[in-house]
Amino acid sequence: MFFTIPTLLTWARIVAIPLIVGVFYTSWPPALCNLLATVMFVVFALTDWLDGYLARKLNQASAFGAFLDPVADKFLVCASLLILVHLHRVDALIALVIIGREIAISSLREWMAQIGASRSVAVHMLGKLKTTVQMVAIPFLLYDGRLFGVIDTHLWGTGLILVASVLTIWSMVYYLQRALPEIRAKAR
Repeated sequence: MFFTIPTLLTWARIVAIPLIVGVFYTSWPPALCNLLATVMFVVFALTDWLDGYLARKLNQASAFGAFLDPVADKFLVCASLLILVHLHRVDALIALVIIGREIAISSLREWMAQIGASRSVAVHMLGKLKTTVQMVAIPFLLYDGRLFGVIDTHLWGTGLILVASVLTIWSMVYYLQRALPEIRAKAR
């Protein structure tokens, strides 16, 4: 349960956080720091797909893995956003919206599970789309240069993180609307 291959990949995402952050505290040239952080983020973000695939393929899915996987994702995204705010590549308000939504919806899901209504806030395609856009925007912003000498990753990353923040609010409203009947029923 704690040491299956999928769970170890999930733990790797958590362990990656200080590595990604630490790169920016070295004396290496900024372009190298940007490249290393980008590559690490992409590699560790891909383990999110891989751990789920392996858990199903190897029949190693577990309740602990199901708990840890979204926690690892949120840690990776939140830490990366904080670094990007520190580097002045993301506005603090955007980071606050994204991080605040993650806290709010995670709390909502926990509460809904406690009252036996977790199905009403099950993961929806809108939430998956939000995550996908974030996972593309963040490495673009970490790289912060010209990819292949052509693509301005700062420009694209900034646009995508704005789209991600809109999807963040939209998905939060969606989940809150889905939970509202249960909230009203429990408030009586």
